[in-house]
Amino acid sequence: MKPTLSLRIDLDPDGRIGPGKIDLLEKIAAFGSISAAGRQMGMSYRRAWELVEELNTIFGKPVVERQVGGRQGGGARLTALGLALVTRYRAIEQAAAAAATPHLAAIQREVERAPDPPAAEPPPSA
Repeated sequence: MKPTLSLRIDLDPDGRIGPGKIDLLEKIAAFGSISAAGRQMGMSYRRAWELVEELNTIFGKPVVERQVGGRQGGGARLTALGLALVTRYRAIEQAAAAAATPHLAAIQREVERAPDPPAAEPPPSA
């Protein structure tokens, strides 16, 4: 397994944005639904909505807005802030990955050079 980089942005003591919330926003944009996005990620609607509300609270304005249903039912879409948040996070992630690539490769080389751990000795017989 090769080393990978995972990015989390700490905004304040209680506010964080990481790959999970960004994935959720991307899925809401793709499916037009908080519940469908949550299902795709293996989480309940309630948990998905809690994460959306957490983001709305952190930024003081909505990153997702619900759309009142018509014939097709309701849905959700990212606001301009939500779209900008995803775009900026992915840009930061790409820049960090590019900067980290040679260092991750060096770490991988060290892992590959590490000696195998000694084999466990059998327990003494009683």
